[in-house]
Amino acid sequence: MYKKSLLSGGSKLITVPLEHTNTVTILLLVRTGSKNESENIRGISHFLEHMFFKGTAKRPTTLDISKELDRVGGVYNAFTGKEYTGFWVKVDASNFDLAADVISDIVLNSKFDQSEINKERGTIIEEMNMYLDNPMMYVPTLYESVLYKDQPLGFDEIGNRETINSVKREDFVKYYNDYYSADNIVIAVCGKINEKQVESKIGKYFMGISDRRSPDQASAHDDQSQPNLLVNNRKTDQTHICIGVRAYGIESENKYAMSILSAILGGNMSSRLFTSVREKNGLAYYIHTSAESYKDVGYLVTQAGLSNEKSIKAIKIILDEYKRIRDFGVDADELSKAKTYLKGRTTIALESSDSMASFVAMQELYSGKILTPEEKFDKIDSVSAKDIKRVSEDIFVDKKLNLALIGPFEDNAPINGILSLK
Repeated sequence: MYKKSLLSGGSKLITVPLEHTNTVTILLLVRTGSKNESENIRGISHFLEHMFFKGTAKRPTTLDISKELDRVGGVYNAFTGKEYTGFWVKVDASNFDLAADVISDIVLNSKFDQSEINKERGTIIEEMNMYLDNPMMYVPTLYESVLYKDQPLGFDEIGNRETINSVKREDFVKYYNDYYSADNIVIAVCGKINEKQVESKIGKYFMGISDRRSPDQASAHDDQSQPNLLVNNRKTDQTHICIGVRAYGIESENKYAMSILSAILGGNMSSRLFTSVREKNGLAYYIHTSAESYKDVGYLVTQAGLSNEKSIKAIKIILDEYKRIRDFGVDADELSKAKTYLKGRTTIALESSDSMASFVAMQELYSGKILTPEEKFDKIDSVSAKDIKRVSEDIFVDKKLNLALIGPFEDNAPINGILSLK
């Protein structure tokens, strides 16, 4: 059960009362991320996210912001994606007003002080170094750069050293004014709440949101005519890969079949790839397959950490599993198991107020339409074995195949030689 309403400034509010919890989560999503960036401000969405915690007129310092929520045991954070930026606070329901006051204050009244910007450059550079030093964290970024290349969707959300060290306060102010407006914002409040009171209070706390219209988000294109390979040659004890195919955007009904397909291939410890790559051959510790959908493009990908010496063998096994599911499909038991798995994981996740807030807000931000968990489950249940076969035949083809790899590979030829789904 949820309710949608429109605040006076034009922002959308979604409220979801949950009887089984004593917490409340406030999540604010903004329809902007690295997909909105130009080359000279790469990383500004993420950098700006950091700056919201650096002081307002009411709470001048980072400590002034954090100590209020820490005092009541609140959990809070922010995140930046390719197509959205989010801010959330989760507290005991009795502290709703405090949470609403803090999150509205930082989003509406942050100072973006130049001296704080200068200090934060070093923090973000170290965050970048952390990702670069961790191949398991960095290889998904490389994979998306293979897919989308010089499009903003292919940019790393964290940006690059040049832009992190060069963006100025006026860049932040312009970007904020362009995208942090009412038509671009969705607020979800979930948990132990009184909906009428929440609607009234949120309307007052967020009264100052700009009503100017934000620029439309650019579309991404999905051009490819042959397999793509990117090798980051470095001395590592393990080869990390992301190998997958272009697939479907969030508006495609095929995304449900794609999710089931990813669960069958590598969603859990009884999946095909976990069994064949890890259990039968001992070639990996971690391996999993996932489906990612953006507004207008998407992909299915398998990520794994492999033995350096046997990584070519492991990649061949993964490709063979892609071909096997394409050529022979799935049986009724395997399909049923995957559906039950996806529904079970969703049910478990949605027990918490923060997960429910994300569930409804993301749908509203992307499509303006919210499916309940039961409606989502109906979509999953409607996928047939024929749908899995049709989708597999569509995506598991050479011209949609991509591989990003980090490991000790000076010669790419052996890898290039096996990149085929024929």
